[in-house]
Amino acid sequence: MLKLLVFRDQLKALYGRFSHLIIPLTRFFLALVSMILLNQNLGYMKVLKSPVIPLVLSLICSVCPFGGVCWILALFMLAHIFAVSLELSLITAAFLLVVALLYYGFAPGDSVLLIVTPLLFVVKLPYLVPLLVGLGCALVSVIPMGCGIVIYFILQYVHQNAGPLTSGDSVDITQRFVQMINGILLNRTMLMYLIAFAVTAIAVGLIRRLSVSHAWSIAIVSGVVILLTAFFLGMSLYGVSISALPLFLGCTGAGLLAALYQFFVFSVDYTRTEYTQFEDDDYYYYVKAVPKLTVTRPEPKVQRISSSRRSRRQKEGSAAGGREVRGGSL
Repeated sequence: MLKLLVFRDQLKALYGRFSHLIIPLTRFFLALVSMILLNQNLGYMKVLKSPVIPLVLSLICSVCPFGGVCWILALFMLAHIFAVSLELSLITAAFLLVVALLYYGFAPGDSVLLIVTPLLFVVKLPYLVPLLVGLGCALVSVIPMGCGIVIYFILQYVHQNAGPLTSGDSVDITQRFVQMINGILLNRTMLMYLIAFAVTAIAVGLIRRLSVSHAWSIAIVSGVVILLTAFFLGMSLYGVSISALPLFLGCTGAGLLAALYQFFVFSVDYTRTEYTQFEDDDYYYYVKAVPKLTVTRPEPKVQRISSSRRSRRQKEGSAAGGREVRGGSL
């Protein structure tokens, strides 16, 4: 445990020292990974599949705020969807416009959820999203989280229906719009994820704000239980089939990763909790103070031996050896 605490403090010190480099590199790799995954899963606009374009755009993203990164990735995604279907690209553009209007209600920095949420779905860690949102964001962050879920299912819809979308010229354009909107907005799996993640994120956010001891740990455990319950209820109500074992393992793994996040972000020592009170002319104040869990890095002790002390110890050692030899001969 001591080594983990020392490692955590070293990471915090490293981030504080090189944050001006770490943040742009994070934006760069986040944008680059997103574009590579878009090219692998969609890749319908052949011009964008050149490795130069994602690299150049990622370099631009490294000097942009996360809101700008979202817009660049949105245009990149729309270009691929446009190569498949003009109608679907218009629907996606309208949805992104609504997201942009809602963006002004997000807490600062929440736009990163529009990128991270689809990425965690792709790497098979979607159940981590509501736990992290509840632990580290405001309650209004449920909005960008939900928008990120919708973006992922739009991409999945394009990937699964690329053939019919490309060869649907004989169908009336109005009917095509209706089919696409129904295929996306009436997706029962997407609705189940939206409800389950929103309920879990709100519950975790409310519980971790409580003034009880170990509120964050209680919030994580409660979040995993609520998430599993919501999915099992959703599967019975919506008739959606999800394998129980991957769901259980995914939620359990998400809980462990959330506990790791808590260790690095919120580590306190409840054994040294202090209560105090004071007053002014109008109020009494009751304060509960919980100290952070910190540790001082142990410094290695170096003992220097002078030449005179060393020679004296050598003489004492040789004298002791001589006495042992004489005692053995007797």
